[in-house]
Amino acid sequence: MTHHVSLLIDGKWTEGSAGQTLDVVNPATEEICATVAKAETADLENAARAAARSFPNWSNTSPYDRSRIMRRAADLLRDRRDHIARLLTTENGKPISQARVEVDSAADMLDWFAEEGRRSYGRVIAGRTPGVHQYKVSEPIGPVAAFTPWNFPISQVVKKLAAALAAGCTLVIKAAEETPASAAELVRACIDAGMPDGVINLVFGVPSEISEYLIPHPSIRKVSFTGSTAVGKQLASLAGLHMKRTTMELGGHAPAIVFSDSDIEQAAKHIAAAKYRNAGQVCIAPTRLMVQKPAYDDFMSSFLKEVDAIKVGNGLDETVTMGPLIHERRLQAVEALVQDATRKGGEIRAGGKRMGNAGYFLEPTVISGTAVDAEAMNTEVFGPVALIGTFADADEAIVEANRLPYGLASYVYTRSADTISRMSSAIESGIVAFNHTAVALPETPFGGIKDSGHGSEGGVEGLEAYLNTKFVTQLASA
Repeated sequence: MTHHVSLLIDGKWTEGSAGQTLDVVNPATEEICATVAKAETADLENAARAAARSFPNWSNTSPYDRSRIMRRAADLLRDRRDHIARLLTTENGKPISQARVEVDSAADMLDWFAEEGRRSYGRVIAGRTPGVHQYKVSEPIGPVAAFTPWNFPISQVVKKLAAALAAGCTLVIKAAEETPASAAELVRACIDAGMPDGVINLVFGVPSEISEYLIPHPSIRKVSFTGSTAVGKQLASLAGLHMKRTTMELGGHAPAIVFSDSDIEQAAKHIAAAKYRNAGQVCIAPTRLMVQKPAYDDFMSSFLKEVDAIKVGNGLDETVTMGPLIHERRLQAVEALVQDATRKGGEIRAGGKRMGNAGYFLEPTVISGTAVDAEAMNTEVFGPVALIGTFADADEAIVEANRLPYGLASYVYTRSADTISRMSSAIESGIVAFNHTAVALPETPFGGIKDSGHGSEGGVEGLEAYLNTKFVTQLASA
């Protein structure tokens, strides 16, 4: 299956000013499955101008009418789910069942923000002296530059798109060149639902060139980025030079802490499913698994059974539960982390090797006893590798959980209310989940602290990220 993906600028699908394209590779076969148009400077300028030109009209469109278009787009996504999911799996590699869930969740995100945008209320603040009326007003911040990654090519776009549209903002979206078709289909659903020209613009190209042009652009008033911590720091620095508001959802290295009083089999099942989803290419994937010593053997046995049941292969096969890594560079990076971990005393309990002669497949891998100075214990792995160690008590678990500069997601399994109370406040993380791993919903805030970024996507907080606060005060005429 081959296809071509165009740019969308000011309501028109276009091949770009230079007519150049980039190849898209199917990670399960290493074959070229698509081409995507490459934006040049002139295209970026046209996209930014379109976003600026359409902003006054869209921001003044009633929240009711914005909601109506967004909900229609959500319905179109659901109608086209199977087609979009196949495109997503072909480009990204994840199992088709996970791709369908991603499309459905994107529709849910559009629906939720469509309704929440109708409830973006201000408030009246009592004056201190007679005749003084004062109130707070929320206004859309302006055109947005949104940068999104390949691991969730629909979900990561829609988190920014839905909140921005609901707030009354327009966008230039730089989606991932590795996975352009599914992002384009999300945007197409919005256009087909009646979105006015210029409100959404979609570009692909050389990431550094696009960010360096769009972030300083005088029309852009907000920057939202999801990706690695290293790149996020660069973009945040550039945005800071131009006083642009930012939301940064960056890397993680999530601990999963299993106390001996927990349901061990259930913990193993939950953590394995979260760890190997999308071949571990998930910023909130549990990676440092810490098991209280009395429960270690039982947990390891249960966890290895879950890993053994994983079927690796082409995600278009309905029976496959884990697909390939996204490209050769990611595969090599994860292999290097595994090799370093074993050199420093780690024992491979499962996997650890590349699979097959085609595609970027790595066996689901489990390593025990990894030294704390191993690279994998300090760098985001972003692959199907679980590192399992032990701890004696809560104090030791807290120290390890907080050791790294990351602070995106953390997971704790225990039946103790006292432990839940203590860990919920002691762990330095934007998200702490107890006894399950479902942490990303349209109505809940999603975001990290420390080197994992700042700001939230999802929930009321996700909408507020695209709004300016204006204080209005008036002394009534005598």
